[in-house]
Amino acid sequence: MSDTSSILPEHPPVTDWVHDFDHTDPVWTENPFPIWEELRNECPVVHTKRFLGCYLPTTYQAVKEIAYDTEHFSSRRVIVRDVRPPITNTAPPITSDPPEHKPAKQFLLPPFTPDAMKKLEPRVRAICNELIDEFIADGKCDAAARYTKNIPVRAIAHMLGIPEKDSDLFIKWIHEILELGIKDDAALMRAVHEMTGYFAGHIEARKKNPTDDLISTMMNAKDKDGQPLSDMHVLGSLRLLLIAGIDTTWSAIGASLWHLAKTPADRDRLIAEPELMPTAIEEFLRAYSPVTMAREVIGETTISGCPVKPGNMVLLSFPAANRDPAMFPDADKVIIDRKENRHAAFGLGIHRCVGSNLARMEMTVAIEEWLKRIPDFKLDPSGSVTWSEGTVRGPRQLPVLFKGK
Repeated sequence: MSDTSSILPEHPPVTDWVHDFDHTDPVWTENPFPIWEELRNECPVVHTKRFLGCYLPTTYQAVKEIAYDTEHFSSRRVIVRDVRPPITNTAPPITSDPPEHKPAKQFLLPPFTPDAMKKLEPRVRAICNELIDEFIADGKCDAAARYTKNIPVRAIAHMLGIPEKDSDLFIKWIHEILELGIKDDAALMRAVHEMTGYFAGHIEARKKNPTDDLISTMMNAKDKDGQPLSDMHVLGSLRLLLIAGIDTTWSAIGASLWHLAKTPADRDRLIAEPELMPTAIEEFLRAYSPVTMAREVIGETTISGCPVKPGNMVLLSFPAANRDPAMFPDADKVIIDRKENRHAAFGLGIHRCVGSNLARMEMTVAIEEWLKRIPDFKLDPSGSVTWSEGTVRGPRQLPVLFKGK
């Protein structure tokens, strides 16, 4: 594949967010919340010429309209990038449109039921404690590097029946696809190629020796005509599970710990009132939603009175929707006992996240186990917190000081 990096556009700093937004700008990466507020006050749907043309809905209502409209908005591309090459690699069901979407999603639902999560939970608790054991004596750590990023990657490896020790590989591919790949097509294609080769080997091994894990479950699934899924379909779904199930949850766990590190009142309250944990998790998901998806405009229409035209992408910002004061009173405050919380952190419409039960369980367990053993912690003033760029937002460096048990 030729290196396209030489012809990709430069990304000059943004000086006019309303007419020229860029979700990869360092100012957005550091703190997008004031930007969304400025845009929302200006217009429910803004546009930029960057990324070959892209819209950004800023209100809950506009995001919801687009998410439910599969006639004018396609999911065949789910990341806004500098290039739009022909689509050769898919990740069903997230890249599927009706009518293909429903059967592609149906076979993924059983492994992620609440009952299935209860069976997985002991392993996730063990993973959390194994990780804490490695750094608790130090009185400090980078919680992103040592804790949050390792929990979902090892849990999904356990579910798929692939070695947990390969987790560094998965983290490398996710970084190349979701962050570097926005501006570097060669890096993205290389990662997809490596990931496909890795999983193809596991599929071949299971053809000879079937196993009792999620890869074999997919290989035994049938399509809407009762035929086995193709190897390419299975590979695409495996790519999806790895990309969608790791970066997102580690970001959500990391943002929750970041909040608790700088908000001792919430931390103390969660320790004193553990029954608040479910509502706190929902509030962390709302306030620090990690995932922004994309759609491609395939038919001219209007959203919240704003015309949108084919040939453009849409940055479908569930995080911005979740900060809309028209939907959530005190939208910019984190209220861990918020009663009414119809957030969109897991998406809206037909593409609502398959793994929401897994994400909630991992977040709950990760925070519970951390607070049991490290109830008193704060941000390390000698370090700096850094956030990921692009489609998924969460702390990538999270230095903390603590007194452990």
